[in-house]
Amino acid sequence: MGTGMYGARNLRGRWRRVAVIGIAATMALGVSACGGDEDNAGGAAGPAGSDKDSKASAKPSAPGAADGARLKAASFTDGEKVGRYTASEYVVGGPLGDGYTAAPAGCQPLVSLAGEVGDPDPAAQVQRQVDVPDEMLGLTVDVTLRSYVNGGAATVMKALDKAGRDCAGGFTEQRVVAAAKYLKVEPAEAPAFAAEADGAKAYRFTILDVKGKEKLYEYLTVVRSGSTTLAFRAEIISTKDIGGVPSEVMAAQWAKFRATKG
Repeated sequence: MGTGMYGARNLRGRWRRVAVIGIAATMALGVSACGGDEDNAGGAAGPAGSDKDSKASAKPSAPGAADGARLKAASFTDGEKVGRYTASEYVVGGPLGDGYTAAPAGCQPLVSLAGEVGDPDPAAQVQRQVDVPDEMLGLTVDVTLRSYVNGGAATVMKALDKAGRDCAGGFTEQRVVAAAKYLKVEPAEAPAFAAEADGAKAYRFTILDVKGKEKLYEYLTVVRSGSTTLAFRAEIISTKDIGGVPSEVMAAQWAKFRATKG
């Protein structure tokens, strides 16, 4: 989330989180839409239910999938204001969390939906960070739009739903220099616009810090419209429970997506 660890606004979002975790681990361990319809799956519910834009053009568009140009048009632009928040493009390849893996493997959809670590591989994707620029330890939201072919978006939602049920009691997230323990996966409230979508899932995560003393909270909401998914992951480096992904961020992205849907 953000312009990356090496950008002007460094230590933001997942880059920021990993940097903090890396320091803590070292001290503690000594080392360390555009798309056609698909089968309706993951039905909308109240509870619970350089930038990687380059990947958006890595594969040709296919029937039923939004191409990279359309996804980019549907996404926040660099510097776009959303209430008190500002959207920005990633400078160093997107959120580092896209490379995280889960154990058991069935919990992977709760960690990352990136093609590098999960299936199916999206045909196109665009990622943005949304945060308050002056708040170095404030709330950050990863916003990712992905399009799929051959029913991939519906498959993603089914896997996410299964992971939410199977991994409710917790799992391990393997990060770059440390492992994070998810203590609990709970249903969260889906956004109001989920009624317009083909599916929506929302979760609240309780995570133990690397020292095993403090509980941290993150939220994930994924919405499907045809062959496209819109994923929002909100986190903060503190023990504060933010209560969910900011509704204004999700609503603004959904409205922009719907306005550009072809």
